[in-house]
Amino acid sequence: MIYKNYPMVSRVVFGRGSFNQLDEILASKRKGRNAPFIFYVDDVFKGNRWLTSRITLSYKDKIIYIPTTEEPKTSQIDQLVENIILNYNELPSGIIGIGGGIVMDVAKAVSLMLTNKGESKDYQGWDLIKNPAIYHVGIPTISGTGAEVSRTTILTGPDRKLGINSDFTPFDQVILDPELTKDVPKDQWFYTGMDCFVHCVESLKGTYLNAFSQSYGEKAFDLCKEIFLDDTLNSEDARDKLMMASWHGGMSIAYSQVGVAHAMSYGLGYLLGVKHGIGNCIVFDHLHEYYPEGVALFKAMKAKHNIELPQGICADLDVQQINTMIDVALSLEPLWENAIGKDWKTKVTREKLMTLYKKM
Repeated sequence: MIYKNYPMVSRVVFGRGSFNQLDEILASKRKGRNAPFIFYVDDVFKGNRWLTSRITLSYKDKIIYIPTTEEPKTSQIDQLVENIILNYNELPSGIIGIGGGIVMDVAKAVSLMLTNKGESKDYQGWDLIKNPAIYHVGIPTISGTGAEVSRTTILTGPDRKLGINSDFTPFDQVILDPELTKDVPKDQWFYTGMDCFVHCVESLKGTYLNAFSQSYGEKAFDLCKEIFLDDTLNSEDARDKLMMASWHGGMSIAYSQVGVAHAMSYGLGYLLGVKHGIGNCIVFDHLHEYYPEGVALFKAMKAKHNIELPQGICADLDVQQINTMIDVALSLEPLWENAIGKDWKTKVTREKLMTLYKKM
């Protein structure tokens, strides 16, 4: 048997205040005064001197604020790449993504597309990237997505919502500073934290499960229960632990896969523009048949934190629109095989998915 030789993030620093080491980390990676560092920063930090004042710009370095009202699109990635090519004579020394999953996915995708010809939509899928990305760094400012450690960058293209899954996608460097997550709004904290929780449930209950995935998934699962159900945990420790749960949750699917919630959430994201974290929550709330223990825990966490999920978002959709979401969901075959098994096509019908979507 041949086992997949998966890449991992080669360097990581963890700790409160570790963001202050960014200049030192980047210094040895600069290729010259004409090869800038491009900083993609979540636009929620625009005007936030507490964060941006700690980014030192030299030569032609630039901060570009990334809007996060929508999931990243392939057209957006292509435009960002074109802007770099048109404005600089050399490839950047590196791309740094500072933000949540959206911004980190943008940073990963741009770093890949600077060295691979064509449009980013052509690389949505598994192992289509042929050339290594330029140096890229991930700095999460919210915990749960696992984007800081994963080998995928989730993009919405003209035909589908699907990641660029590649051995060249993972960051070369990650900085995990829990202090950067201190001002995350409660609802967003919950939705993104549940993305991590769902990663764990889908990995641990999947047919792809192995000891490697299980060791990470179980740790992240236990951390999520502590963070979202334990009254004794103080806020600083909770931020530290959620950042590590996100890391371990991301690692739990590196050698396995996610499942039903992610597949169906991609459909919501593609058609309705529902963000990934809240999309997973909306879907997972209805998946008792597939993940009874996980859904029961999710509902307990939701009740404890007084979270009200959007209701009826599919109520006014016609059959054609729901079928579009079903097409997107069913195209993610590895997710269904992990969730159901190799015979998943005999068990997952369009009628079943139609019924589930209509409940949302």
